[in-house]
Amino acid sequence: MALFTKSALSRVALKKNFSESSSYILRNASAKFSKSQMYDIFLSHSYSDADDILRIKQEIEDIGASVYVDWIEDAQLNRSKVDKGTAETLRNRMDNCNSLFYVASGNSALSKWMPWELGYFDALKKKVAILPILESDSVTNVYNGQEYLGLYPYVAKDKTKEGSMALWIHETEKTYVSFSEWLKGKQPTAR
Repeated sequence: MALFTKSALSRVALKKNFSESSSYILRNASAKFSKSQMYDIFLSHSYSDADDILRIKQEIEDIGASVYVDWIEDAQLNRSKVDKGTAETLRNRMDNCNSLFYVASGNSALSKWMPWELGYFDALKKKVAILPILESDSVTNVYNGQEYLGLYPYVAKDKTKEGSMALWIHETEKTYVSFSEWLKGKQPTAR
């Protein structure tokens, strides 16, 4: 199993050879957005990680899951300002998501919204996992979250027995379940 790393995310961008500008991607995504659309994943993140978030979204969607990212689907939101209107919009979007991935990075501790999103979604649906972005390639595939992040399982990626890439939800390195089964209520099991 592999955790998400900055260097691997850079390779995703190179492999995809994004020739479209970020403004084009934003306009295209905003035009397709529907307030009633359901998503597999609400990606809670720091906007300071925008480049990595775009790559994570692309990689997860390539695996087959749908991903909500606020500044893409709701470009009008001002994430730097904490107000009731933004909170209401985010609550509505979280209501339309089956899970929340909290992207833990060097910037996430500075986010005004991430702790609130995590708490709200945990109380709402209890389908929260931590998606760490490691600064360097890791020889281990274990993530030990600091403080309250350690209470939640973490996300890794690897191939299935059939050879297709999939997301996996881990309690420990050897206790995990596929993302699709986790969404259905199955708990991680020891392997």
